[in-house]
Amino acid sequence: MSDMISALSFLWNWLLLALSAALCGWVLYRWLRKSDEPGTLVTRWLVTVVLGAIVTSVAVKAKDEISQIFAILVGLVCGVGLAILWGPSFCGWVARQFTGLYDGGDLAPDPRPLYSIAEAKRKQGKYAEAIEEVQKQLEEFPNDFTGWMMLAEIQAENLKDLAGAQDLVERILAQEGQAPKNIAFALGRLADWHLKLARDRDSARLALEKIVELLPDSEEAQLARQRIAHLTPLEMLQEEREPRRIALQHHEENLGLRPDYQGLKPLPEPDPASIASTLIAHLQQHPHDYEARENLALIYADHYRRIDLAGDQLEQLLEVPHQPAKQVVHWLNMLADLQIRVTGDANLARQTLQRIVGRFPKTAAAENARHRMAQLNLELRPKQTTQTVKLGAYEDKLGLNRNHPSEGGGGQSAFQSR
Repeated sequence: MSDMISALSFLWNWLLLALSAALCGWVLYRWLRKSDEPGTLVTRWLVTVVLGAIVTSVAVKAKDEISQIFAILVGLVCGVGLAILWGPSFCGWVARQFTGLYDGGDLAPDPRPLYSIAEAKRKQGKYAEAIEEVQKQLEEFPNDFTGWMMLAEIQAENLKDLAGAQDLVERILAQEGQAPKNIAFALGRLADWHLKLARDRDSARLALEKIVELLPDSEEAQLARQRIAHLTPLEMLQEEREPRRIALQHHEENLGLRPDYQGLKPLPEPDPASIASTLIAHLQQHPHDYEARENLALIYADHYRRIDLAGDQLEQLLEVPHQPAKQVVHWLNMLADLQIRVTGDANLARQTLQRIVGRFPKTAAAENARHRMAQLNLELRPKQTTQTVKLGAYEDKLGLNRNHPSEGGGGQSAFQSR
């Protein structure tokens, strides 16, 4: 029985020794892999082993007082040597434990594509080599949006291959999980290239309408509608391709020195009624044009003194879903401005500003609205009696009533002026 216990104890000791050796070897292996100077590290290990062996052998042989004192001195010398050998590394390791809290320490950075070489080749005019470098990165990161867009930009802007660029944009749209902002950016750039390279307004419009189709009821769709409403007119694009020649005529010189000179006549001010009619016609085609609807509201308020019509235009903008908060705050502040300017009613303006607080509580916009509500009386000026201007012959088109059709056609909503 005692022999069996001894055998088991012997095996247990060997097992512990083997596990310790394996753990020590694994630690040394990881240490060596992370080292920037593996050769120097191995040399330090060997020197440490030699110094440890010297200290151990001297200590074992120390039997009398003199040999023990000698062993202590040898240990001190070897200890100083080990301190010189490992001191800088140990201090650096301790420092890295603190700096790692800020820079991530030894954690490897997330792999990401690098396009610096491709950019350098592109700037040098070596477009084929730039495309090759981008494709190398895309082999490792096949769904990287930046790489695909760089390929499309090289095709369109450098090689003037609009068809190739459009094909690449379509491949981007076909990728699953693409972020909405990336989709809108790619189609927006495609629209830019159609206008810049081909002077093709219709194709640019189709690219922007694709944003509305793919991202209905989104901020990106609203911005795309704005671009559609302000696309460069076809006549202007044609003039860019074939500039119109203007014949200069001879005019009388020194007009201001003539005795019968009565001064230059100022240009006539634009007719607000004509501008309003033009804006209404434009909004019938582009009901989501922010700028046109704001300008129409200003004409209704400042010229016709009709705060009801002006407010109606701004309310139509506020009712469009997924409007950016910045725009909503801008329109509510604008409505408050017009209410103060036209009616001088501080309570009415205060109710409008309170809508900002209600829609965006605990924001800087709400705080600014509260501050403005407290200062509204300072904005009031003596209200002058002004005569309401009679509406023109186009009164039946002023958009007094709104017709919001049911959602359809990709989730678009439209304003109609009657």
